Amino acid sequence: MELQADSIGNIYKRIILMKLFNRWYVYPIAALTISFLPIPVSSEEPVFDVVLLGGRVIDPETGLDGIHNVGIAGGTIKAISKKSLEGLITEDVSGLVVAPGFIDLHAHGQHRVGQQYHVRDGVTTSLDMEGGAWPVNRFYRLREGRSLINYGATVSYEYLRLELMTGVQSPDLEDTEVNSWDDFYKAVGEEAFNTPVNNKQLQTLLQEIEKGYSQGALGVGFGIGYFPGAGRKEIYELFKHTSSFDAPIFIHVRGVLLDKAPGGLIATAQEAISNAAVTGASMQLVHVASSGLKDTPIIIEMIEKAQQQGIDITTEVYPYTAFSTNIGASLFNEGWRRKFQADYSDLQWSETGERLTEETFFKYRHEKPGGFVIAHVLPESAVNYAVAHPIVSIASDGIPWITGGEHPRGAGTFARVLGRYVRENWVLTLMQALRKMTIMPAQRLEGFAPSMARKGRVQVGADADIVVFDPDTVIDEATFANPMQYSSGFKHVLVNGVFVVKNGGFEKDIFPGKPVQNSHVAQ
Repeated sequence: MELQADSIGNIYKRIILMKLFNRWYVYPIAALTISFLPIPVSSEEPVFDVVLLGGRVIDPETGLDGIHNVGIAGGTIKAISKKSLEGLITEDVSGLVVAPGFIDLHAHGQHRVGQQYHVRDGVTTSLDMEGGAWPVNRFYRLREGRSLINYGATVSYEYLRLELMTGVQSPDLEDTEVNSWDDFYKAVGEEAFNTPVNNKQLQTLLQEIEKGYSQGALGVGFGIGYFPGAGRKEIYELFKHTSSFDAPIFIHVRGVLLDKAPGGLIATAQEAISNAAVTGASMQLVHVASSGLKDTPIIIEMIEKAQQQGIDITTEVYPYTAFSTNIGASLFNEGWRRKFQADYSDLQWSETGERLTEETFFKYRHEKPGGFVIAHVLPESAVNYAVAHPIVSIASDGIPWITGGEHPRGAGTFARVLGRYVRENWVLTLMQALRKMTIMPAQRLEGFAPSMARKGRVQVGADADIVVFDPDTVIDEATFANPMQYSSGFKHVLVNGVFVVKNGGFEKDIFPGKPVQNSHVAQ
């Protein structure tokens, strides 16, 4: 406990010394009043809420990597020291890594079950930046006081556009039944994805996006890969409008069959990069390996060259060789097999785990368009290249747990990087991997969301979002056959200074997660 004046012990020492020299003085009343406070005479050191003792503390922003004690109070890191610290709760974490909690900028599983798998994978801040939410205020309201981890979302271009075109509002998993997603896709119909907006609709779209900022949105999620009907003018105007608010764009680029022109995925990336360059927009191109497939290296090179020219573009990847989305999505319109160089048997139906045939593909697409399918089409070389590249951060693209058979990336992305890419295959150093999971995503967003400047760091003054794990055992347990498996090796996870996971298990009825919002509404 820190005192604002001399401790009782020091007061007594001064009195004794002054008596020995026969010199008595009137001691300041402000100091003497401390003697009436119930403070232990023997303690002059601060007492923290939580102390993590003897762990290997790693902070990728400063390069700190050493054995330290960490003191936490009021949800904030107050001390990082080699000296002994006293805490109301003290945990010996010797032999373990103490790192910033992981930040997932691309997590669609924004509900209780999804958060449970995220936090057991070391995630302390989970944001839906690509898909986003609409209405934005509903998203934040439904999660207030009910979240294990920090949460937030962009304005969803996808759901907003569909509502504008059809009048059908998107469901929210915290507020609806499972089958509502099938109902939603059937209600909006396929034509809504293929139809261009007119000028009046475009202006309404821009006005509603602006309204989303006032409700806390963290930018705009552009899922234009799902909208063949979105014209180039529409997307350019959206970039220009978003740039005027200094808001970031998180974009799923178009599909390969862009105007049926040669160039494929390279051309889709060029459209997004050129829009960012000429409008000055801040942009993250999401899941670069599933957006680029075999062209992933050249797309990353394009992004890196754009960065060197001062253009604010970044990208991320998940460490799996399959993507997942709704079977009713326009990504599976006619021509998808040529686009992905795949066949029906490369698709896995999440609900049952079966591989599809032509017959079952069209059956599920018609009967359950909101159902998820896993597409095993990503080249392993492209995934490995992206994971290893220094400008590429890590994000899960974790989809909602609806059937129980969804993609394992929602449960194991971050442990997979630590266990397989760091420990087993030596593709990354531990510091490099942690940088991709913590400070890189924090810095991507902190210009628009001020609270992110206190996250992704183990530093004095930072939010106490902390993960403690064993580097020798951390591993993903989730598989395509059995995806709902918690990752192993995480001993403790703290969110805003509160244990959510302790000694490898959940703390009961603890919901310390806070909203992450933009600078227009954040305090």
